[in-house]
Amino acid sequence: MTLGRGTAFAYEMAPLAPGLRSRFVDNGNGLSMHVLEAGFEAPHRPCVLLLHGFPELAYSWRKIMPALASAGFHVIAPDQRGYGRTTGWDGNYDGDVGSFRLLNLARDALGLVSALGYRSVASVVGHDYGSPVAAWCALVRPDVFRSVVLLSAPFSGPPSLAVKTTNTSPQHDEIASPTAASIQASLAALHPPRMHYQWFYSTRTADSNMRNCPQGIHAFLRAYYHYKSADWKQNKPFPLTSWGAEELAKMPKYYIMDLDKGMAETVAAEAPTDAEIAACAWLPENELRVYSAEFARTGFQGGLQWYRHITDPGSSAELQLFSGRAIDVPASFIAGKSDWGAHQSPGALDAMMSKACTQFGGVYLVDDAGHWVQQEQPEAVSTLIAQFLLRAE
Repeated sequence: MTLGRGTAFAYEMAPLAPGLRSRFVDNGNGLSMHVLEAGFEAPHRPCVLLLHGFPELAYSWRKIMPALASAGFHVIAPDQRGYGRTTGWDGNYDGDVGSFRLLNLARDALGLVSALGYRSVASVVGHDYGSPVAAWCALVRPDVFRSVVLLSAPFSGPPSLAVKTTNTSPQHDEIASPTAASIQASLAALHPPRMHYQWFYSTRTADSNMRNCPQGIHAFLRAYYHYKSADWKQNKPFPLTSWGAEELAKMPKYYIMDLDKGMAETVAAEAPTDAEIAACAWLPENELRVYSAEFARTGFQGGLQWYRHITDPGSSAELQLFSGRAIDVPASFIAGKSDWGAHQSPGALDAMMSKACTQFGGVYLVDDAGHWVQQEQPEAVSTLIAQFLLRAE
């Protein structure tokens, strides 16, 4: 294991598995990217790039990296822009939010691949908000990203241009429809009043709410991960019929929050018991401390900038350049059976299967897993990805 520039601050708490190393790579897009690697010993291996979501790190892939390396791949997982040990990003609320737009995040990935000496990678794999980044990588540069695996967040395709026809129907992007900002007024009019979590994450107070919460950042993250996992037995997702307030309000409150509560208060109400924490084999306390130590150091604003950009009504304008385009490389989708992520944007899962991917290889729902599927069930996810890569060759 190679450590640098203070990385041991986190990994001394939960050392990386043998065969994983940590280093820094200049991605040519303003970032010094902290990356974890596996399968680096042998030259000329095909590369797999793993992109995390919120609130995660490269460390979120630690459990599947050795298996993919054993399958013959050079596996790379960076701390993305706004996260962890990666530097060069603006984390000020009033700073450069535009640098967190989806196409620039895809540019970060492209730059990293190039800096590592690859003309192409076998696959780009994205989880949570890393999923749309992976999807856009594959859509915009299929010559470089030769297949794509999306975890937890389906990709419904580029936003449509505003063409008035009698057949026009509401369009939803891969996170939430920027044309549907009015949903906030509808949610606020419910009894009790509610709010979509992405709009909370876009507020000036969101970082402080989570970073400086009364229970402390470690307990906050413990509750957040628990609440969205299969360990919270009330996670029993089902398809929603529309992007409407009453339908969205059927989701748990970590998606559709009470209007008068922040995320820290929301997850505190469902915090696990001491016995549940002790029984959590997929995220023991020493591994959780890697996350809590890093987010205590950096805060959450870097990750929250991603949400601030996507909830901006103007964020779709750049992406509309690709209206009507699809992902034309082999694609697959994996989620936990207890993960609401597959359904949080109504219609996205069907759109991904029917039109957004021309070589779609299937939806795989993993037993005994919620939103953190690659951490909750790493063996199953590793096997699914490895099998997909073999088919995609």
